[in-house]
Amino acid sequence: MLLGDGSPTRHLQLLTNQETRIKLISMQLDPLSKQEGPNELNQLKSPLIRRQVWINNQNKTLAWAESWWNAEQVSENLKAKEEPIWKNLTQDRSELFREVDSISLVNAQWLEDKFFFKGPFWSRNYRFFREKKPLTIIREVFNPHLETLLGPSGINEFKNLYSSSS
Repeated sequence: MLLGDGSPTRHLQLLTNQETRIKLISMQLDPLSKQEGPNELNQLKSPLIRRQVWINNQNKTLAWAESWWNAEQVSENLKAKEEPIWKNLTQDRSELFREVDSISLVNAQWLEDKFFFKGPFWSRNYRFFREKKPLTIIREVFNPHLETLLGPSGINEFKNLYSSSS
């Protein structure tokens, strides 16, 4: 799940055998993104829009995600803002390339409250490319409940490596 280059939203739907939907938390200009976000944000032209969502099925919050987009391009790439990114980007069948940049452990009370699990949590950052240019930078954090579907994640062996997140 962490290293896959397919759509995690689509994978979650296949794993749970339930429709996976997103709940849009926010989508707005993010003036501090390049100071506070992943280093790869320097590859996107400012100003940037930051989009945050919960990824859910019928009865569980499966993940939290945020993505950054060039403000001029976001409306052409995310026509249906209430839909997962993969549904938006695959509608025109254009070629996309995904590159995972980092995998980490994060710990935050607000994630514990939403996931109903104590952290830390597995997270990953990756980029989508279109025509060899970065299109968006994405960060996802996964609910440990997924271990009931995928098996143990081995997170206990890495707990001393986590970073705090707010």
